[in-house]
Amino acid sequence: MKVLIAHHGHCFDGAVSAALFSRFYREVVDASAAFSYKGLVYEPNAAPTAERLREDSVNVIVDFRYTRSPQLEWYFDHHVSAFQEAGSREHFAADQSGKKFHDGQYGSCTRLIADVLRDRHGWQAPDMADLIEWADIVDAARFPNADVASGLDHPALEITAVVQEQGDENFCSQLIPRLTSESMSSVAASPLVSERLGPIRQRLVTLTDRMARLGEQRGYVAYFDLSDAPLESVSKFLGYKLFPTASYSVVLSCTPRRIKISVGFNPWSARPRVHNIATICEAYGGGGHPVVGAVSFAPGQMPAARKAVSEIIELLSR
Repeated sequence: MKVLIAHHGHCFDGAVSAALFSRFYREVVDASAAFSYKGLVYEPNAAPTAERLREDSVNVIVDFRYTRSPQLEWYFDHHVSAFQEAGSREHFAADQSGKKFHDGQYGSCTRLIADVLRDRHGWQAPDMADLIEWADIVDAARFPNADVASGLDHPALEITAVVQEQGDENFCSQLIPRLTSESMSSVAASPLVSERLGPIRQRLVTLTDRMARLGEQRGYVAYFDLSDAPLESVSKFLGYKLFPTASYSVVLSCTPRRIKISVGFNPWSARPRVHNIATICEAYGGGGHPVVGAVSFAPGQMPAARKAVSEIIELLSR
């Protein structure tokens, strides 16, 4: 049986979610299953999710928005903004298959999948416990401080950095099968990850200098306008390392494909969070979680993106 697992692309939690479900499916459902993987992205011109599914496969979506497509068989997600397709929330609520799950209270989709498969199928993968834990740490920002969060001092963080910057479908299709059976240390030390890591470390140093030079704090918000040059990946925690008294961060960046506004809450802030970032981002066509989210604009929409940035910063500063 062919199985297509569509996962949140360029995301450690998305890749680990795909790996965990692959392991379950092979051990419980079909030992001969042939897996393929497809990364899904939040971009203005991205194809509708339903168009990424295949008629000749069992279709699975993890860590991404829901679709009403009749081709979707399994579904897991924890984003509170999962139901943006018209009628999707009602369609999900009416499903009786017992194969579709959503819970916005979870910090990671990986943890949601692990709990569902344990409780409903009695299945666990003890050797993947550390990987599950780190997916939860990374996606829910459960780091002890901003220095650890923005560094590369653990195999999970090394893999995360490569996935975020270079985690296209070709890379993830090689990475995900290895995550089903190898330790994070082994995966991080492999040429697949290690040969990509050196340039990423250097770019992180350059990015830190750039954010320190261009960043400013506006009220409770650390703001970084990085739109002067293309930037594929932003370390979401660097802002809190540079501006530790900020409660929120807003980063404006761009690539040839899109303009992106990244919004986050400082998990080490002395002030409690009073805004739902997912709701704020949804107002501009984006989404995410209560503590972190993003909005994407088409490349020619910089004026609209800057207007959104100003409005978001004003709201977060209240």
